[in-house]
Amino acid sequence: MAQPRQASGYLTGQLLIAMPTMRDPRFTRTVIYMCAHNAEGAMGLVVNRLVGSLTFPELLQQLGIEVADRKRDLRIHFGGPVDSGRGFVLHSDDYTQDGTLMVEGGIALTATVDILKQIASGGGPSQSLLALGYAGWGPGQLDSEIQANGWLHAPADQSIVFDSDLDGKWQRAINKIGVDVSLLSGEAGHA
Repeated sequence: MAQPRQASGYLTGQLLIAMPTMRDPRFTRTVIYMCAHNAEGAMGLVVNRLVGSLTFPELLQQLGIEVADRKRDLRIHFGGPVDSGRGFVLHSDDYTQDGTLMVEGGIALTATVDILKQIASGGGPSQSLLALGYAGWGPGQLDSEIQANGWLHAPADQSIVFDSDLDGKWQRAINKIGVDVSLLSGEAGHA
C-alpha cells in the first residue's frame, strides 16, 4: 500500500507559501502550487503573479492558433523563473488528454498546445490557470530552503489555486494554517 505523500515529507499537491522575509524578489509573497516533489527534486507554479503585458489573444497569435470565436480569455501567470518560454496549464481534473499529469485534490497539469486550443474555443477544463515558466528545485534544495525558514506549506484547495483575487491569495494561504504573519521570523531558532 502506498504511503500518503505527507507522511513521506513530500509536498506534491500542496501550497508552498513564501515567508514574509523571503529575500529572492522573484518569490516575494508568492504562493506556489506544488505539481511534483520527490527525491529527484520539485516543480511548482506560482499562482498569484501575472506576466507583464502579454495577453491570451497575443499568445494564441504567437502560437499560430486561429480561433474565430474565442469563448474564454485567460490571464497569463508568471509560473516561475525556470524555462519562462514554456507554458503550463494547471486545471481542474474534469479535462484530460495524453500527457496530462493528475496531481491531487482534483487538480491536473497539462503542457500542450491542444489544451490552449480547447480553452480558446470554449472547451477544455472548467477551471484553469495558464502559466509561463515554473519554479524548480534540485534534489534536497527545497527541503533545505524550508528548513532555513524560506517557505511554509499548506493544503491546497481549488479556491485559492484558481481564484482571480491574486493579491489575496498569499494571505488566504497563510490563514489556512492559522499563522499570525506578524509573529513570523526569518531566523531559525535553536533550543
